[in-house]
This record gives sequence, C-alpha cells and structure tokens, in this order.
Amino acid sequence: MRIATWNVNSLKARMDRVEGWLAQQQPDVLLMQETKLFDETAPVMPFQMAGYELAHHGQGRWNGVAIASRVGIADVVTNFGLGPVAIGSTGEDEESGDEARMIAATCGDVRVVSLYAPNGRELATPFYEAKLDWFDRLRTWLDTGADPAQQLVLAGDLNVAPTDLDVYDPAAYIGTTHTSPPERAAFQSLLDWGLEDAYRRFHPEPGRFSWWDYRAGNFHKGLGMRIDHLLVTASVAARATGAEIDRDARKGKLPSDHAPVYLDLT
Repeated sequence: MRIATWNVNSLKARMDRVEGWLAQQQPDVLLMQETKLFDETAPVMPFQMAGYELAHHGQGRWNGVAIASRVGIADVVTNFGLGPVAIGSTGEDEESGDEARMIAATCGDVRVVSLYAPNGRELATPFYEAKLDWFDRLRTWLDTGADPAQQLVLAGDLNVAPTDLDVYDPAAYIGTTHTSPPERAAFQSLLDWGLEDAYRRFHPEPGRFSWWDYRAGNFHKGLGMRIDHLLVTASVAARATGAEIDRDARKGKLPSDHAPVYLDLT
C-alpha cells in the first residue's frame, strides 16, 4: 500500500500534473492540501476515471483538503467534526477555527487524515497564535477521537520544520515562523501522543526538503524546508518499507512549490 501527501497549490491549476503523477507513482491513497476549490467544483470525475474516489473539503479560493483513494473511502470527518467551514472567509490564515484544513477517512484498513496547518505569517501576530491554537485543536481531536493503537496516518503540509535538519540554514530562520520553539513543541506533542515521523525512519540525513520558494531559483539552489509530513502510529510504522520525497514532481512546467511525499506499507 502506498500513501502519499501533496500540497498541490491549486488542484484546478495542477490537475494535469496530479493525473500524471497518479499514473506514474500509483499511490493507493493521495492526501492533498491547498486544493483551493469549493466542494461542488472538485474534479470528482477525473479522479474516478483514474480509478480513485474523492472526498473533498473546501472553501473556494483558499485552503481546501482532499483524499483520493482507490481502496475505498468511509467514515469521512471534516474540520475536526465541528461542522462546515465559513464559506465567507476572505483569505488564508484567518483567525477563525473553521477553515477547510482537515479531512479524515478510512481507506482500506488505515485511517488517514489530510491536514493543512495555518502558515502563521509572523511571530507575535494573531495569525501565529491562531496557528498554535489550530495545533492545540488537532491534539485535542487526537485525544478525544483517535487511538494510538489504531492504524492511523496523519499527513499533510504542517508548516513546521521540526528540527534544524529540516531547513537549509537554521540561522536563516531565526525569528521566523515554521521553526520557532512553540511550533516545534506543537509538532512534538503529536509525536508524544503516539505518532512517528515515518520519513525520518528511512532518511535521518539532512538536506531532505519538500518545499522550496518559487523565488530566486531556490529549488535549484537547494534552499528548502521539510514541512510536509507523514506521521504514523506504531502499527503503521511496523508495516513501513520505505518513504520518499519525489523531487521530480517539483520540476517542469507550472509545478506546485511542494513535492509529494509518500510512504510504502506491506
């Protein structure tokens, strides 16, 4: 079984690339973030033609998460079970807690969760505090609605580089979001609950990134961060045989600024 996560940075703009990647890499489950679509405009038919069911949770031009599966989709939960998003939201990283940033479903024998954490923008701002609040909400949902003993995968763009190994230059991120101690503590809280960073199980080395700014040729210079993650419970980790970041998907015409990350299971 192959489970992948990918911040596609607009599913409408990247659909051709997503279809090509599905055909090439053949994931059984693809978790997507930043789809930037309403539910009624989600491309259900193209995914069906590729052999996938699609569950989508969106709010138009902002945010949006989805699960594409060829091993079934059941028991879908969105927004931590809090109900629909506020479609009237005017931008990303709002301070409200009801954005389209979480969708969960059971695919095959694994419970999967597609997550898109707020960016946080700058330290000591309401957006940063809203990011930390969102992580608190995620941890509360785990405490009340999940079990470390189950087969569970939390994946997506968590907008946190958990260690200095996950950025090209730690000094460049001093005083910025994504690497601040409270953000890293929020990430560690997920691990403390009973999750493992599945990618690091296979790749402990530095220089492995999943996001590169579009500007200044940062991708080609290797100036990136690892902020897209696959966090798994022990029973899933025991099935893991490998994990990769597909840098090739970041190349070519009109790529997302993120690369897909995938995990293979027995």
